[in-house]
Parts: sequence; C-alpha cells; structure tokens
Amino acid sequence: MTLLPHIMTDQSDDSTDTGVLTKTKPKTQRPPRYKVLLLNDDYTPMEFVVLILERFFGMTHAEAFEIMLIVHKKGLAVVGVYSHEIAETKVGQVMDFARRQQHPLQCTMEKEE
Repeated sequence: MTLLPHIMTDQSDDSTDTGVLTKTKPKTQRPPRYKVLLLNDDYTPMEFVVLILERFFGMTHAEAFEIMLIVHKKGLAVVGVYSHEIAETKVGQVMDFARRQQHPLQCTMEKEE
C-alpha cells in the first residue's frame, strides 16, 4: 500500500498574484576622486621637487622633471588623482618629508569636479 501525501489547497482565496518580477540594478556611484597638487615656492630646490615626484608618485625622472617645470612656471600642478584616503596619505607623506628636509614645499588636495 502506498501513502500519498495529502495536498491542501485553499480555494477560498480569490486574489491572484500576477505581479511582474523585475530585477533593478542598483546604481553604484563612483566614490569622489581627489587631485593632489604641488604648489610653487621660492625656496624649495627644483631637484627636491623632482625627488618628491619620483619617490611618492612613482614618476620617471623625465615625467617628474616635466611636472616640476609646470609647478615652477604655473605656480601649481596636479601630480595625481586618487581616492580620498590615498590622496590624504600622499599629501601627508610629502609634507612630512619636506619638513624633515627643511623645505617649505606645500602639497594639497581638492575634490575633483
């Protein structure tokens, strides 16, 4: 003898769920990026600026020299664009290193638009 499971159906519920299932893809926003800027001054040697760019921003000597000239001629230059945390770290590293070497070099960051 075989036992069959008893399936109960509720016939009294006349409401039918005929909704359409749609997948909505959440829009992920890219986190804001921050420009790291070096500012020109009349005291920091050009060679030191090149060293900073090579050491902290991974530039080749030629790239660093070119950016250093832009800083010198235009008063400032963007030396990289990063997430907030990385930009903040780079600014801190540059400022600490410049102070230890007794140079007044200024490095700042600003939100990219």
